[in-house]
Amino acid sequence: MTTPAPLAIAVAGASGRMGRMLIEAVTRADDCRLGGALDVPASPALGMDAAAFLGADSGVRVTSDLRAGLSDARVLIDFTRPEGTMAHLAVCRELGVAAVVGTTGLSPQQKDDIARIAQQIPIVMAPNMSAGVNVVFKLLDMAARALSEGYDIEIIEAHHRHKVDAPSGTALQMGEVVARALGRDLASCAVYGREGVTGERDRATIGFSSVRGGDIVGDHTVLFAGTGERIEITHRSASRATYAQGSLRAARFVADKRRGLFDMQDVLGLR
Repeated sequence: MTTPAPLAIAVAGASGRMGRMLIEAVTRADDCRLGGALDVPASPALGMDAAAFLGADSGVRVTSDLRAGLSDARVLIDFTRPEGTMAHLAVCRELGVAAVVGTTGLSPQQKDDIARIAQQIPIVMAPNMSAGVNVVFKLLDMAARALSEGYDIEIIEAHHRHKVDAPSGTALQMGEVVARALGRDLASCAVYGREGVTGERDRATIGFSSVRGGDIVGDHTVLFAGTGERIEITHRSASRATYAQGSLRAARFVADKRRGLFDMQDVLGLR
């Protein structure tokens, strides 16, 4: 019986916190291998072995040349910035490389552009690749439908001091899940933070609060506050390893697809 060749995965943002976690996960997975490592032209890691921080030799050098970095990959995993992700996906489309996108802060136009690119290559896009978080999305849909009357809904998220967007992509997705279950449009019912004399709370709104500090990996709570009781659905991340392992599951899922836009609900069979 022939053993399948390891899945060649390229990692964008190779010298960043998430990039290094992904490289470690890929190099330790028996069915995967590192097929490329991308970083920005100013990165001090350019030209170095991508696994040097692990004290290992992967044989893959960090490069800012997108075509060179993707030439040996079947799937790209990208947790970078919106502008970088869009540039990476353009080359993925050109080379026929599938993609797993965990980048947050994408504009509506960029999301539309990704959907168009997905008509030619397969893409898994999700604001959070953790299996646990995506199970929480399913629970929130159930809770919102059951608690549709008489409950105020607030979403509280906390992340490390280096995170540049707020609310987090995961918090926004939680809001989308809840709003959709309630038949609401999140864009018209969301309230982002409060200050001053705000007046009585509008029960049709969904509130968001963001905390930034220290090295918090990611905490998310959705609060359903009723009269006489509170229901809280919480997910706390202690390590980015959960995102990396979820990304590998997504990479395995998308590798044999021809085209289409998928999310982690598809990957985990939660549809």
